[in-house]
Amino acid sequence: MKIGFIGIGNMGMPMASNLARSGHEVTAFDKSKQACLLGQERGLRVSSTMKDFSKEANIIITMLPADDHVAEVYIGKEGILDQVSQSTILIDCSTIDVNMSRAVADEAKTRNLDMLDAPVSGGVSGAEAGSLTFMVGGEKNALEKVMPVLKVMGKNIVHAGASGSGQAAKACNNMLLGISMIGISESFTLADRLGLDPKVLFDIMSSATGDCWALRNHLPIAGIVETSAANRSFSPGFAVAMMAKDLRLAEAAAKSVDLQADLGILASKMYTEFEKGGSGHLDYSAIINLIQRKAFTK
Repeated sequence: MKIGFIGIGNMGMPMASNLARSGHEVTAFDKSKQACLLGQERGLRVSSTMKDFSKEANIIITMLPADDHVAEVYIGKEGILDQVSQSTILIDCSTIDVNMSRAVADEAKTRNLDMLDAPVSGGVSGAEAGSLTFMVGGEKNALEKVMPVLKVMGKNIVHAGASGSGQAAKACNNMLLGISMIGISESFTLADRLGLDPKVLFDIMSSATGDCWALRNHLPIAGIVETSAANRSFSPGFAVAMMAKDLRLAEAAAKSVDLQADLGILASKMYTEFEKGGSGHLDYSAIINLIQRKAFTK
């Protein structure tokens, strides 16, 4: 396959590199010169403009930071919707607003283009390992055509439904993840105040009704769970800034359907506060630092 990959940042770089290593002809583009240089070092063909590969690509994948970037790339002044051939399948792996995702997909449809929204879960480590989960919205026949490509980058590819459904699934998933991490952090902070050994509490919780994925994989206490970012001074796998952004997207999605998601709103407020306080670069599990500060300053 000839694949165009737009956005080779922390997530996009390992995803594009895995595709190139698997034998696909990958041409990458990024506005960051540093990202382009790193891409070349990793063996990617890097283009100075999206026009260089748009018409030749069988598939174009985008992994971009926010709504505005997605709109610019697809429907902006030099947007790729007006450049690609009708046989090209478009896959947006960015995490953006559900309504924005549907609007861009609608624009693609008016040009008889197949477009999938396919946000991912698994973080940088999952991108590097090729073990991401893809939550895919769009036509099922288009998904079947690109399934071999997605399987290079991920282990779990789930068709969530019509256009925008992938973004909806990501918003729901990350709202729960953010809420879960806050709950875990409060529980272990309470345990500390009560004099309970955190390893004992982990052993109890992981085999009791408090068990959950975030507890087993991202416990915010060092020295207990091997994959915990707490073991690495909260060096990020999934940064606070990204969680704050995703929770704001979930909050907006809830408001768009008149849902008062109280815990989701509170989680969004807490992560945004933590980000604005200068901790946006840390792993999302570092939210325990905010909770501990509040607990011990009263």
